[in-house]
Amino acid sequence: MEKSVIKDLIMEYQAIVEKVKLIPRSVELSPNFNYVFVGLRRAGKSYLMYQQIQRLLSSGHGIEEILYFNFEDDRLIGVTASDLDLIKRSYEELYHHTPIFFLDEIQLVAGWEKFVRRLADQRYRVYVTGSNARMLSSEIATTLGGRFVMQEVFPYSFPEYLHARGITLDAHWYHRNRSEVVRQFESYFLFGGLPELNLAQEVEKRLWLTNLFNKIFFGDLLSRFQIRNDTALKILIRRLAESVKQPSSYTRLTNIVSTAGKKIKTDTIIDYLSYLRDTWLIFPLENLASKLVDRETNKKYYFIDNGLLNLFLTDPSTFLLENIVAIQLRRLYPDDLFFYHHAAAEVDFVLWNTQIAIQVCYTLRDTDTREREVKALLSLPDSLNTQRRFIITKDEAEMIERNGKTIEVIPVWQWLFGSYSRGEETKKRPL
Repeated sequence: MEKSVIKDLIMEYQAIVEKVKLIPRSVELSPNFNYVFVGLRRAGKSYLMYQQIQRLLSSGHGIEEILYFNFEDDRLIGVTASDLDLIKRSYEELYHHTPIFFLDEIQLVAGWEKFVRRLADQRYRVYVTGSNARMLSSEIATTLGGRFVMQEVFPYSFPEYLHARGITLDAHWYHRNRSEVVRQFESYFLFGGLPELNLAQEVEKRLWLTNLFNKIFFGDLLSRFQIRNDTALKILIRRLAESVKQPSSYTRLTNIVSTAGKKIKTDTIIDYLSYLRDTWLIFPLENLASKLVDRETNKKYYFIDNGLLNLFLTDPSTFLLENIVAIQLRRLYPDDLFFYHHAAAEVDFVLWNTQIAIQVCYTLRDTDTREREVKALLSLPDSLNTQRRFIITKDEAEMIERNGKTIEVIPVWQWLFGSYSRGEETKKRPL
């Protein structure tokens, strides 16, 4: 690339990022760390980068200090690792400032990690984004060392979703705005929280999600990992969608895919599951009650967004309910989240260190269902030292007292506001 072109791009990007209209997200970044923003396509990584730029500007930094580059720009096709240093030198010919680097979709440049590592070694402040496995591979983790914090970017939480739709709730929202919250939740429940989806009309949302999935499937999966058996991968994804509430072993998944499509080996299934995780389409949970080997080979898999999961379901309600709870818990407790399946008890979610157990049940109106869910929570072993027990429903609330223990039943749309999902006590529960 020519230096003159690079200089023009530097100033063009500065003008753009300074004026981007943002809906602020509740993500706090330390001024002392470099960051790699990772996550699903269209989850909002670039906008989180814009948000950080505007925070720096509002705190006294000048726009001249910002060196932002978007490597998805068609004018940057063919950029190589050597061009990255040329970008730095071009900036230094424009300004006397020490630049703060914002490198968007940097994974498109082969060898980018060595350049970024050098910047960190030279004490530059650096932020980068990426959407696929190459941002979290063991090789890159080794290269970047301890110089970067991996910041996972999720789709909107429910409070963020409401804020993005212009709905502001005060301390008395439960009494004043509950009907509006419930109405908005139905769309969030069915179509998920990817930020750009807010721009689509209701009838367009499924089409938008289908197009996004196709980009992930054909671009981030088939092309990047050079998968030839696309039929087997499609069957696997559909099988995972239809079993989000149950553990799925490698062997069982292999048999199902082989029966429904082409013959496939267990090693290939293991690879495919790894690819699906690396593109942030799914995330796994381990069974706290299992031995080490079983924890690895027999997991539950959830989708990172309800809208994408809903593409594969014909009767989605109960699946979406458990999945949306899993997403919120994954957001808040990434290192403390398990399920518990044992002969004595089967509980959907257990936060071991936080000492919380959660069952998910669409409705407790059926007596047998109610007893099954309550019994499961009460049957957890004393060794878990569970302090709080929840049953999360679609729209029911009560307090169940049994055997000297309390089970809090709460609607999912209320639980998603955070005080319950974080396990915090609230002064007044609107139940």
